[in-house]
Amino acid sequence: MASIGEFDARGVYTPSPATLTYRFLAWCVIAALFVFLLNVYLSFWHGWPGALAVVGDGSGALAWIQALTWAAVVGGPAVFVARTRRRSLRQDNEAMTAIATYIVNAAFWIVLLVGVVDAAISFLRVEGLLPGLFGDEMATELGRNHFRAPYIHGPLIVVALILAATVRKVGFAWLALLVVVAELQIVISRFIFSYEQAFMGDMVRMWYAGLFLFASAYTLIEEGHVRVDVLYSGFTQRTKGLVNAVGSVVLGLPFCWTIILLGMSKPTSIITNPLLSLEVTQSGFGMYIKYLMAAFLAVFAVSMAVQFTGYFLEGVADYRGEAGKRKLDSEAVAPGG
Repeated sequence: MASIGEFDARGVYTPSPATLTYRFLAWCVIAALFVFLLNVYLSFWHGWPGALAVVGDGSGALAWIQALTWAAVVGGPAVFVARTRRRSLRQDNEAMTAIATYIVNAAFWIVLLVGVVDAAISFLRVEGLLPGLFGDEMATELGRNHFRAPYIHGPLIVVALILAATVRKVGFAWLALLVVVAELQIVISRFIFSYEQAFMGDMVRMWYAGLFLFASAYTLIEEGHVRVDVLYSGFTQRTKGLVNAVGSVVLGLPFCWTIILLGMSKPTSIITNPLLSLEVTQSGFGMYIKYLMAAFLAVFAVSMAVQFTGYFLEGVADYRGEAGKRKLDSEAVAPGG
């Protein structure tokens, strides 16, 4: 429900210019985030020249395409907000929460599927069982990161993306259980059977990192993060909304964008470099997932940036006294545009 001041005498919701401005700016942040990631992929993986190449001599069509994607950062949100004028701030927050939920849900399925399959391959490899099962040539290929990543991890990632769209519940509790099980099997195999391999520790680290980084956006929307609370609990809902909105803009979003820009703006950056080289650990018989663990930082920053943007809209709605709390009152405002 929107604030009372945005309903006319007939009870029809008419958004104020401030509401439209907040929505436009929020969606510009989301658009800029994904356009930046798209251009990183085009420039570093496919050798496109980059949007800035349009100001140089001999700029080609590829540079102009990338420049137009940045123009869409403003044009896309403007069209979307104009076509969905009757959406409230809380509705947009729900949409952004859905985007962040899909991202972390997909990441959960990726670490689960890739972790289990890659650990199984590493176990067969360290025990010398791959040649007997798949032949010498395939066994050799499975020992190369430039084969295992695109031909084993790639299809599993596609399956994970599909599962994330169909199985909506985020399984962080299951991932926490898997971390415990993985650590337990290390203890049992080490102290009872005197057996330990590098891939066993790699799997624990992979799932442990995924658990904490992927669950951050979910924990944010559930207000589960540790808050040094001296004054906040005594604030009114309106004041809390102001604090959350300002904090999202001043602290949350700059933090996320710092990780994204420093980690992905160059081919040698801390996130893009391992992804480009499909980096693996120094242990030859460990899991080939170090490059994915670098991507965990990007998943964390992107999901948190999306959620902080929605949190900003939620805070503004609280400050303005709009009814509802993360759940839209559908009887008051018709959905859609």
